[in-house]
Amino acid sequence: MTIATDPSDPSRAARGAALEPNGVAHLPGGASHDPHAAALPARAAKLDTLAVRGGEPARHGYDAVTTPIVCSATYRFEGSSEIADHFEGRVLREEYGRYGNPTVRAAEQKISALEAADDTVLFPSGMSAITTLLLAMLKPGDHVVMTSDCYRRTRQFLRTTLAKFGVEHTLCAPGDEPALEAAMAHPRTRMLLTEAPTNPLLRVVDVPRLAQICSRYRGVKLLVDSTLASPINLRPLEHGAHLVLHSCTKYLGGHNDLLAGSVSGERDLLAALRDSRGVFGSMPDPHAAYLLIRGIKTLAVRMRRHNESSLRIARFLEQHPGIERVYHPGLASHPDHAVARRICSGFGGMISFLVRGGLDTTSRFVDGCALPIIAPSMGGVETLMEQPALMSFYELTPDQRQAIGIPENLVRLSVGLEDPEDLIEDFSQSLARL
Repeated sequence: MTIATDPSDPSRAARGAALEPNGVAHLPGGASHDPHAAALPARAAKLDTLAVRGGEPARHGYDAVTTPIVCSATYRFEGSSEIADHFEGRVLREEYGRYGNPTVRAAEQKISALEAADDTVLFPSGMSAITTLLLAMLKPGDHVVMTSDCYRRTRQFLRTTLAKFGVEHTLCAPGDEPALEAAMAHPRTRMLLTEAPTNPLLRVVDVPRLAQICSRYRGVKLLVDSTLASPINLRPLEHGAHLVLHSCTKYLGGHNDLLAGSVSGERDLLAALRDSRGVFGSMPDPHAAYLLIRGIKTLAVRMRRHNESSLRIARFLEQHPGIERVYHPGLASHPDHAVARRICSGFGGMISFLVRGGLDTTSRFVDGCALPIIAPSMGGVETLMEQPALMSFYELTPDQRQAIGIPENLVRLSVGLEDPEDLIEDFSQSLARL
């Protein structure tokens, strides 16, 4: 993509820049001001550095230090030859707002750097990302295998919308390898869809093992929703996955102030997905993309605090007599603790636990806490708490909730950046009053 200098900038001539007919700003000494030139040397690959500088050009437009917010519905061509260069792939630039945006592209490149991915496509939400991906990759008669505690709206989309178009699916419990092998043997299986960790019980699937199983079935792609891990704790592509999905609303954004979703992976798969995004009109807003870029810059720092605080709080809850059970991959009692230790560099900021008592007792505990905010979602700087039976699954009966693994006394906690001792003290006082 090319970038034109600002003709009203009085320092332009003093810097010695000359605007060529094709709109590319050439810097002194003949160096082209290419906004896609890498800012990092190849050796700078540590995640903290990639979070701040990964995917960014050596210089932004107008010499800005941060990525500019580009609000434009369409993009100018300097001449007919530039149109041909664009459509024949000789230059990387934008054409029309439904197909691309420079700020959005910058966010995509930053996520690609963190995930070690060929490419990333950004969407207005995580659900927009997964639904567009499934519509783009599947056709009537295809079969999807999905772990049973994947996000309920994803399951709903497969069960209702895609079923109407002849796409079948099979649910398998995480860790049930015989059931998984049987489902994968379906002759029209095209995708294995899973999460790591899952929501809300935080199961951690063995991604390398799933990749190995997929490799035995020609044409089957492994898609991992790694929202709750973030690229700081888990990079599924490095373990053999073909695609990784994020609800960027959560940890990548990190401040509960944006909606976005992303899919990263192999270039050929992403090219078709990018085309589908243009057809469906699922282009995210550049302001949200800017907030996402800003959030990602502190991702590594935030995730270290989330990891440390959640484990500390999980250990406290596990020994408290008012708590029946705690789900956290960092605890030795978690069924996937060994897998999490092997494939993750951190255990994440989520905790789920069972309060000793029923629906009403659990509600009194939640209402008695002063610091956590009662709200859906997760991954932000504020600690959020919800009772899934009343928030996410309110419309179901107790028996229906129990059948899908959502007991009445389950609490989901997204640990924020507050001091963990303050949170522990708050939980203690609320538990003491039950």
